[in-house]
Amino acid sequence: MPILAIARKLRYRAASLRRDDSGIAAIEFAMIAPMLVLMLFGITDVANYFAVDRKVSQIAQTVSDLTSRYTTVQESDVTNFFTVAGAIVNPYDKNALKTTIHQVYLDPSSKTAKVVWSRGSVPLSKNSVYSVPAGLVSKDASGNWLANQYLIVGDVKYNYVPTIGWVLSKTGITASEIAFTKPRQMTCVMLGSTCTPSGG
Repeated sequence: MPILAIARKLRYRAASLRRDDSGIAAIEFAMIAPMLVLMLFGITDVANYFAVDRKVSQIAQTVSDLTSRYTTVQESDVTNFFTVAGAIVNPYDKNALKTTIHQVYLDPSSKTAKVVWSRGSVPLSKNSVYSVPAGLVSKDASGNWLANQYLIVGDVKYNYVPTIGWVLSKTGITASEIAFTKPRQMTCVMLGSTCTPSGG
């Protein structure tokens, strides 16, 4: 075969190889696939965290509201409130849930909120000072705190540990919520024999 014919055939084959794009899609997919997988698991972890965060808010509001409807709560009632909290957090791990209920007294003499009673995962000592939003404190025209003010506090935390941990920290991220409710039927909700911070 003449050299010219061989050269022409080689040029034709080289040109046909340049035009052949049958493997481009596979190569592009191989380059993009890891990023797509990362995005899929990342979106799943973030979506689960927001779902947990929403449940934490619901739990804080629920336990605070339930407690505020009573005039007197027993230890068994408080245990039931925590059972409700565990049911709300399903299908997520309820062992990662920390739920605490406090009743605080708004002391007009010291202008501080003091813990009357506290039950749950992270209970506070009686008479310890608790921070409450200023807008929840009723005052007279002179700015003095009014007497006989109490608040029920639902304090909830959940350490969400992601399934994969490529986007969120593998050690987890904490969702937290604090809900305040005023007692509905009496000035305070008794647990024990009194509502005063120093007794019961």
